Amino acid sequence: MFDRRTLMKGAAATLVAAPALAQDWRASTMRFIPQANLSSLDPIWTTATVTNNHGYYVYDTLYAADMAFKAQPQMAEGHEVLDNGLRWRIKLRAGLKFHDGETVRSQDCIASIMRWTQRDSFGQLVGRVIDSTQVVDDRTFDIKLKRPFPLLLDALGKPDTPAFIMPERHAKTEATKQVTEMVGSGPYRFVAGEYNSGSRVVYEKFDGYVPRSEPASRGAGGKVAYFPRIEWHILPDPSTAANAIIRGEMDWWERPPADLQPLLARSRDITREVTDPSGRVAIMRLNHLQAPFNNPKVRAAVRMAAIQEDYMRATQGDDTSAWQVCRNLWPKGTPYYSGEQDDLMPQSIDKAKAALQASGYNGEKVVIINPTDFPDIGPLGQVTADILKRVGLNVELAETDWGTVIQRRGSREPVDKGGWSIFHTTGPAPGWGTPATSLLVRGQGARGWFGWWDSPKAEALTEEWLYAPDEAGQQKAARELGRLALEEVATVPLGQFTLRTAYRKTLTGMPHGSAPYPWSVRRA
Repeated sequence: MFDRRTLMKGAAATLVAAPALAQDWRASTMRFIPQANLSSLDPIWTTATVTNNHGYYVYDTLYAADMAFKAQPQMAEGHEVLDNGLRWRIKLRAGLKFHDGETVRSQDCIASIMRWTQRDSFGQLVGRVIDSTQVVDDRTFDIKLKRPFPLLLDALGKPDTPAFIMPERHAKTEATKQVTEMVGSGPYRFVAGEYNSGSRVVYEKFDGYVPRSEPASRGAGGKVAYFPRIEWHILPDPSTAANAIIRGEMDWWERPPADLQPLLARSRDITREVTDPSGRVAIMRLNHLQAPFNNPKVRAAVRMAAIQEDYMRATQGDDTSAWQVCRNLWPKGTPYYSGEQDDLMPQSIDKAKAALQASGYNGEKVVIINPTDFPDIGPLGQVTADILKRVGLNVELAETDWGTVIQRRGSREPVDKGGWSIFHTTGPAPGWGTPATSLLVRGQGARGWFGWWDSPKAEALTEEWLYAPDEAGQQKAARELGRLALEEVATVPLGQFTLRTAYRKTLTGMPHGSAPYPWSVRRA
């Protein structure tokens, strides 16, 4: 089994095979090592975190969540709520421009919102209540609703997959197809001619962007871009990445693996910091459309076998201050966490074996698609492969790069035709903390997230939560929903952890929040 602790030896010895770098790039360029390769560019088409991070460079949002998760105006100058909550009138700030020089118009915003409502789980709830939209003028538009929806602004500005605004011609792309031309109105523009998937991504400051006057706070406030140029360098080998930042060839490493944190801590030139104390959650997602996981009894056997301590130690190391178990689909620290559900997750190979034997499992192959270039995710798949083989499942571990995993998980075909059975990923605890925002508990079937759990009862509980008359009603609906989703194995939770980012002490103004935002940071 893959042992990440061997990276310590490699990190101490490996030198970056690159010539000495000239110093003049430092004045104008920040060099950043992202968590994974950017293989998909459209942040509405995919939920991949690295693509969401890219989206914050290129696009802007009408509203954005601040550090208290309160929706604040961003592209919007403000709004009115009319007709007893059935009509929202949103007005844009003056002077908003796209990177191609065109003015941002109401038509662009409407088309972007409507495409987002077809892909995003919270967006789909919004889409259900939209009756119509109307352009009032180039800077003002109305959203008319079938019933009041008080959380509209929270939905539009949520931290993960918000309603990024793009030109109308791009927003009218079919929601199941990717937008490939990157034109936004954000603080940085995408340099298409220098994009090389698997190697480098380049952004240049957009001089036409006018930041808000408020201080930056998560995705809200003044997005002041200090660097004329930002380069993402894809360095899948952690040893190479560690030496690159230690030697000053890179400025910022988004997600150093746990086993290399002590090495980075010994460098006087590097700061290590938890930029989002709310943390992240690791999960296993099963394909409900194909055998064997179209059988709920087989899914239950997998849930029983998941030993969270094994997953957390494999990805986050032995420092238990950096991670914790969470046998609940509502993360710890979020409003609806209600304690450990040990009866559903006994963490027992023996109980899982007995459940599998009684399930009617016929030996169908279980294909785990798993990345080799993502230290927070790759070991999760390797632990699962080991555990499920011990339980008695016919397991194949299909290891590729993360970009291929992202592409393949969209397939609904059987495994012998390029499909899949299991993938793993991580996500922000707050983003998975309510029925409206969590992909993990929604039973939307073919319209939902990869895995396609179909549960009309789950959707009814989501609606019950959304329109509950009081907090007690919301608590009741949310807890029933979380329990149902774990019982039917919509998702298997694998633990909760925090991340320390690492950057050279020559940087200051490091932004905090749900993503490695490109604004505020500058040379000290």
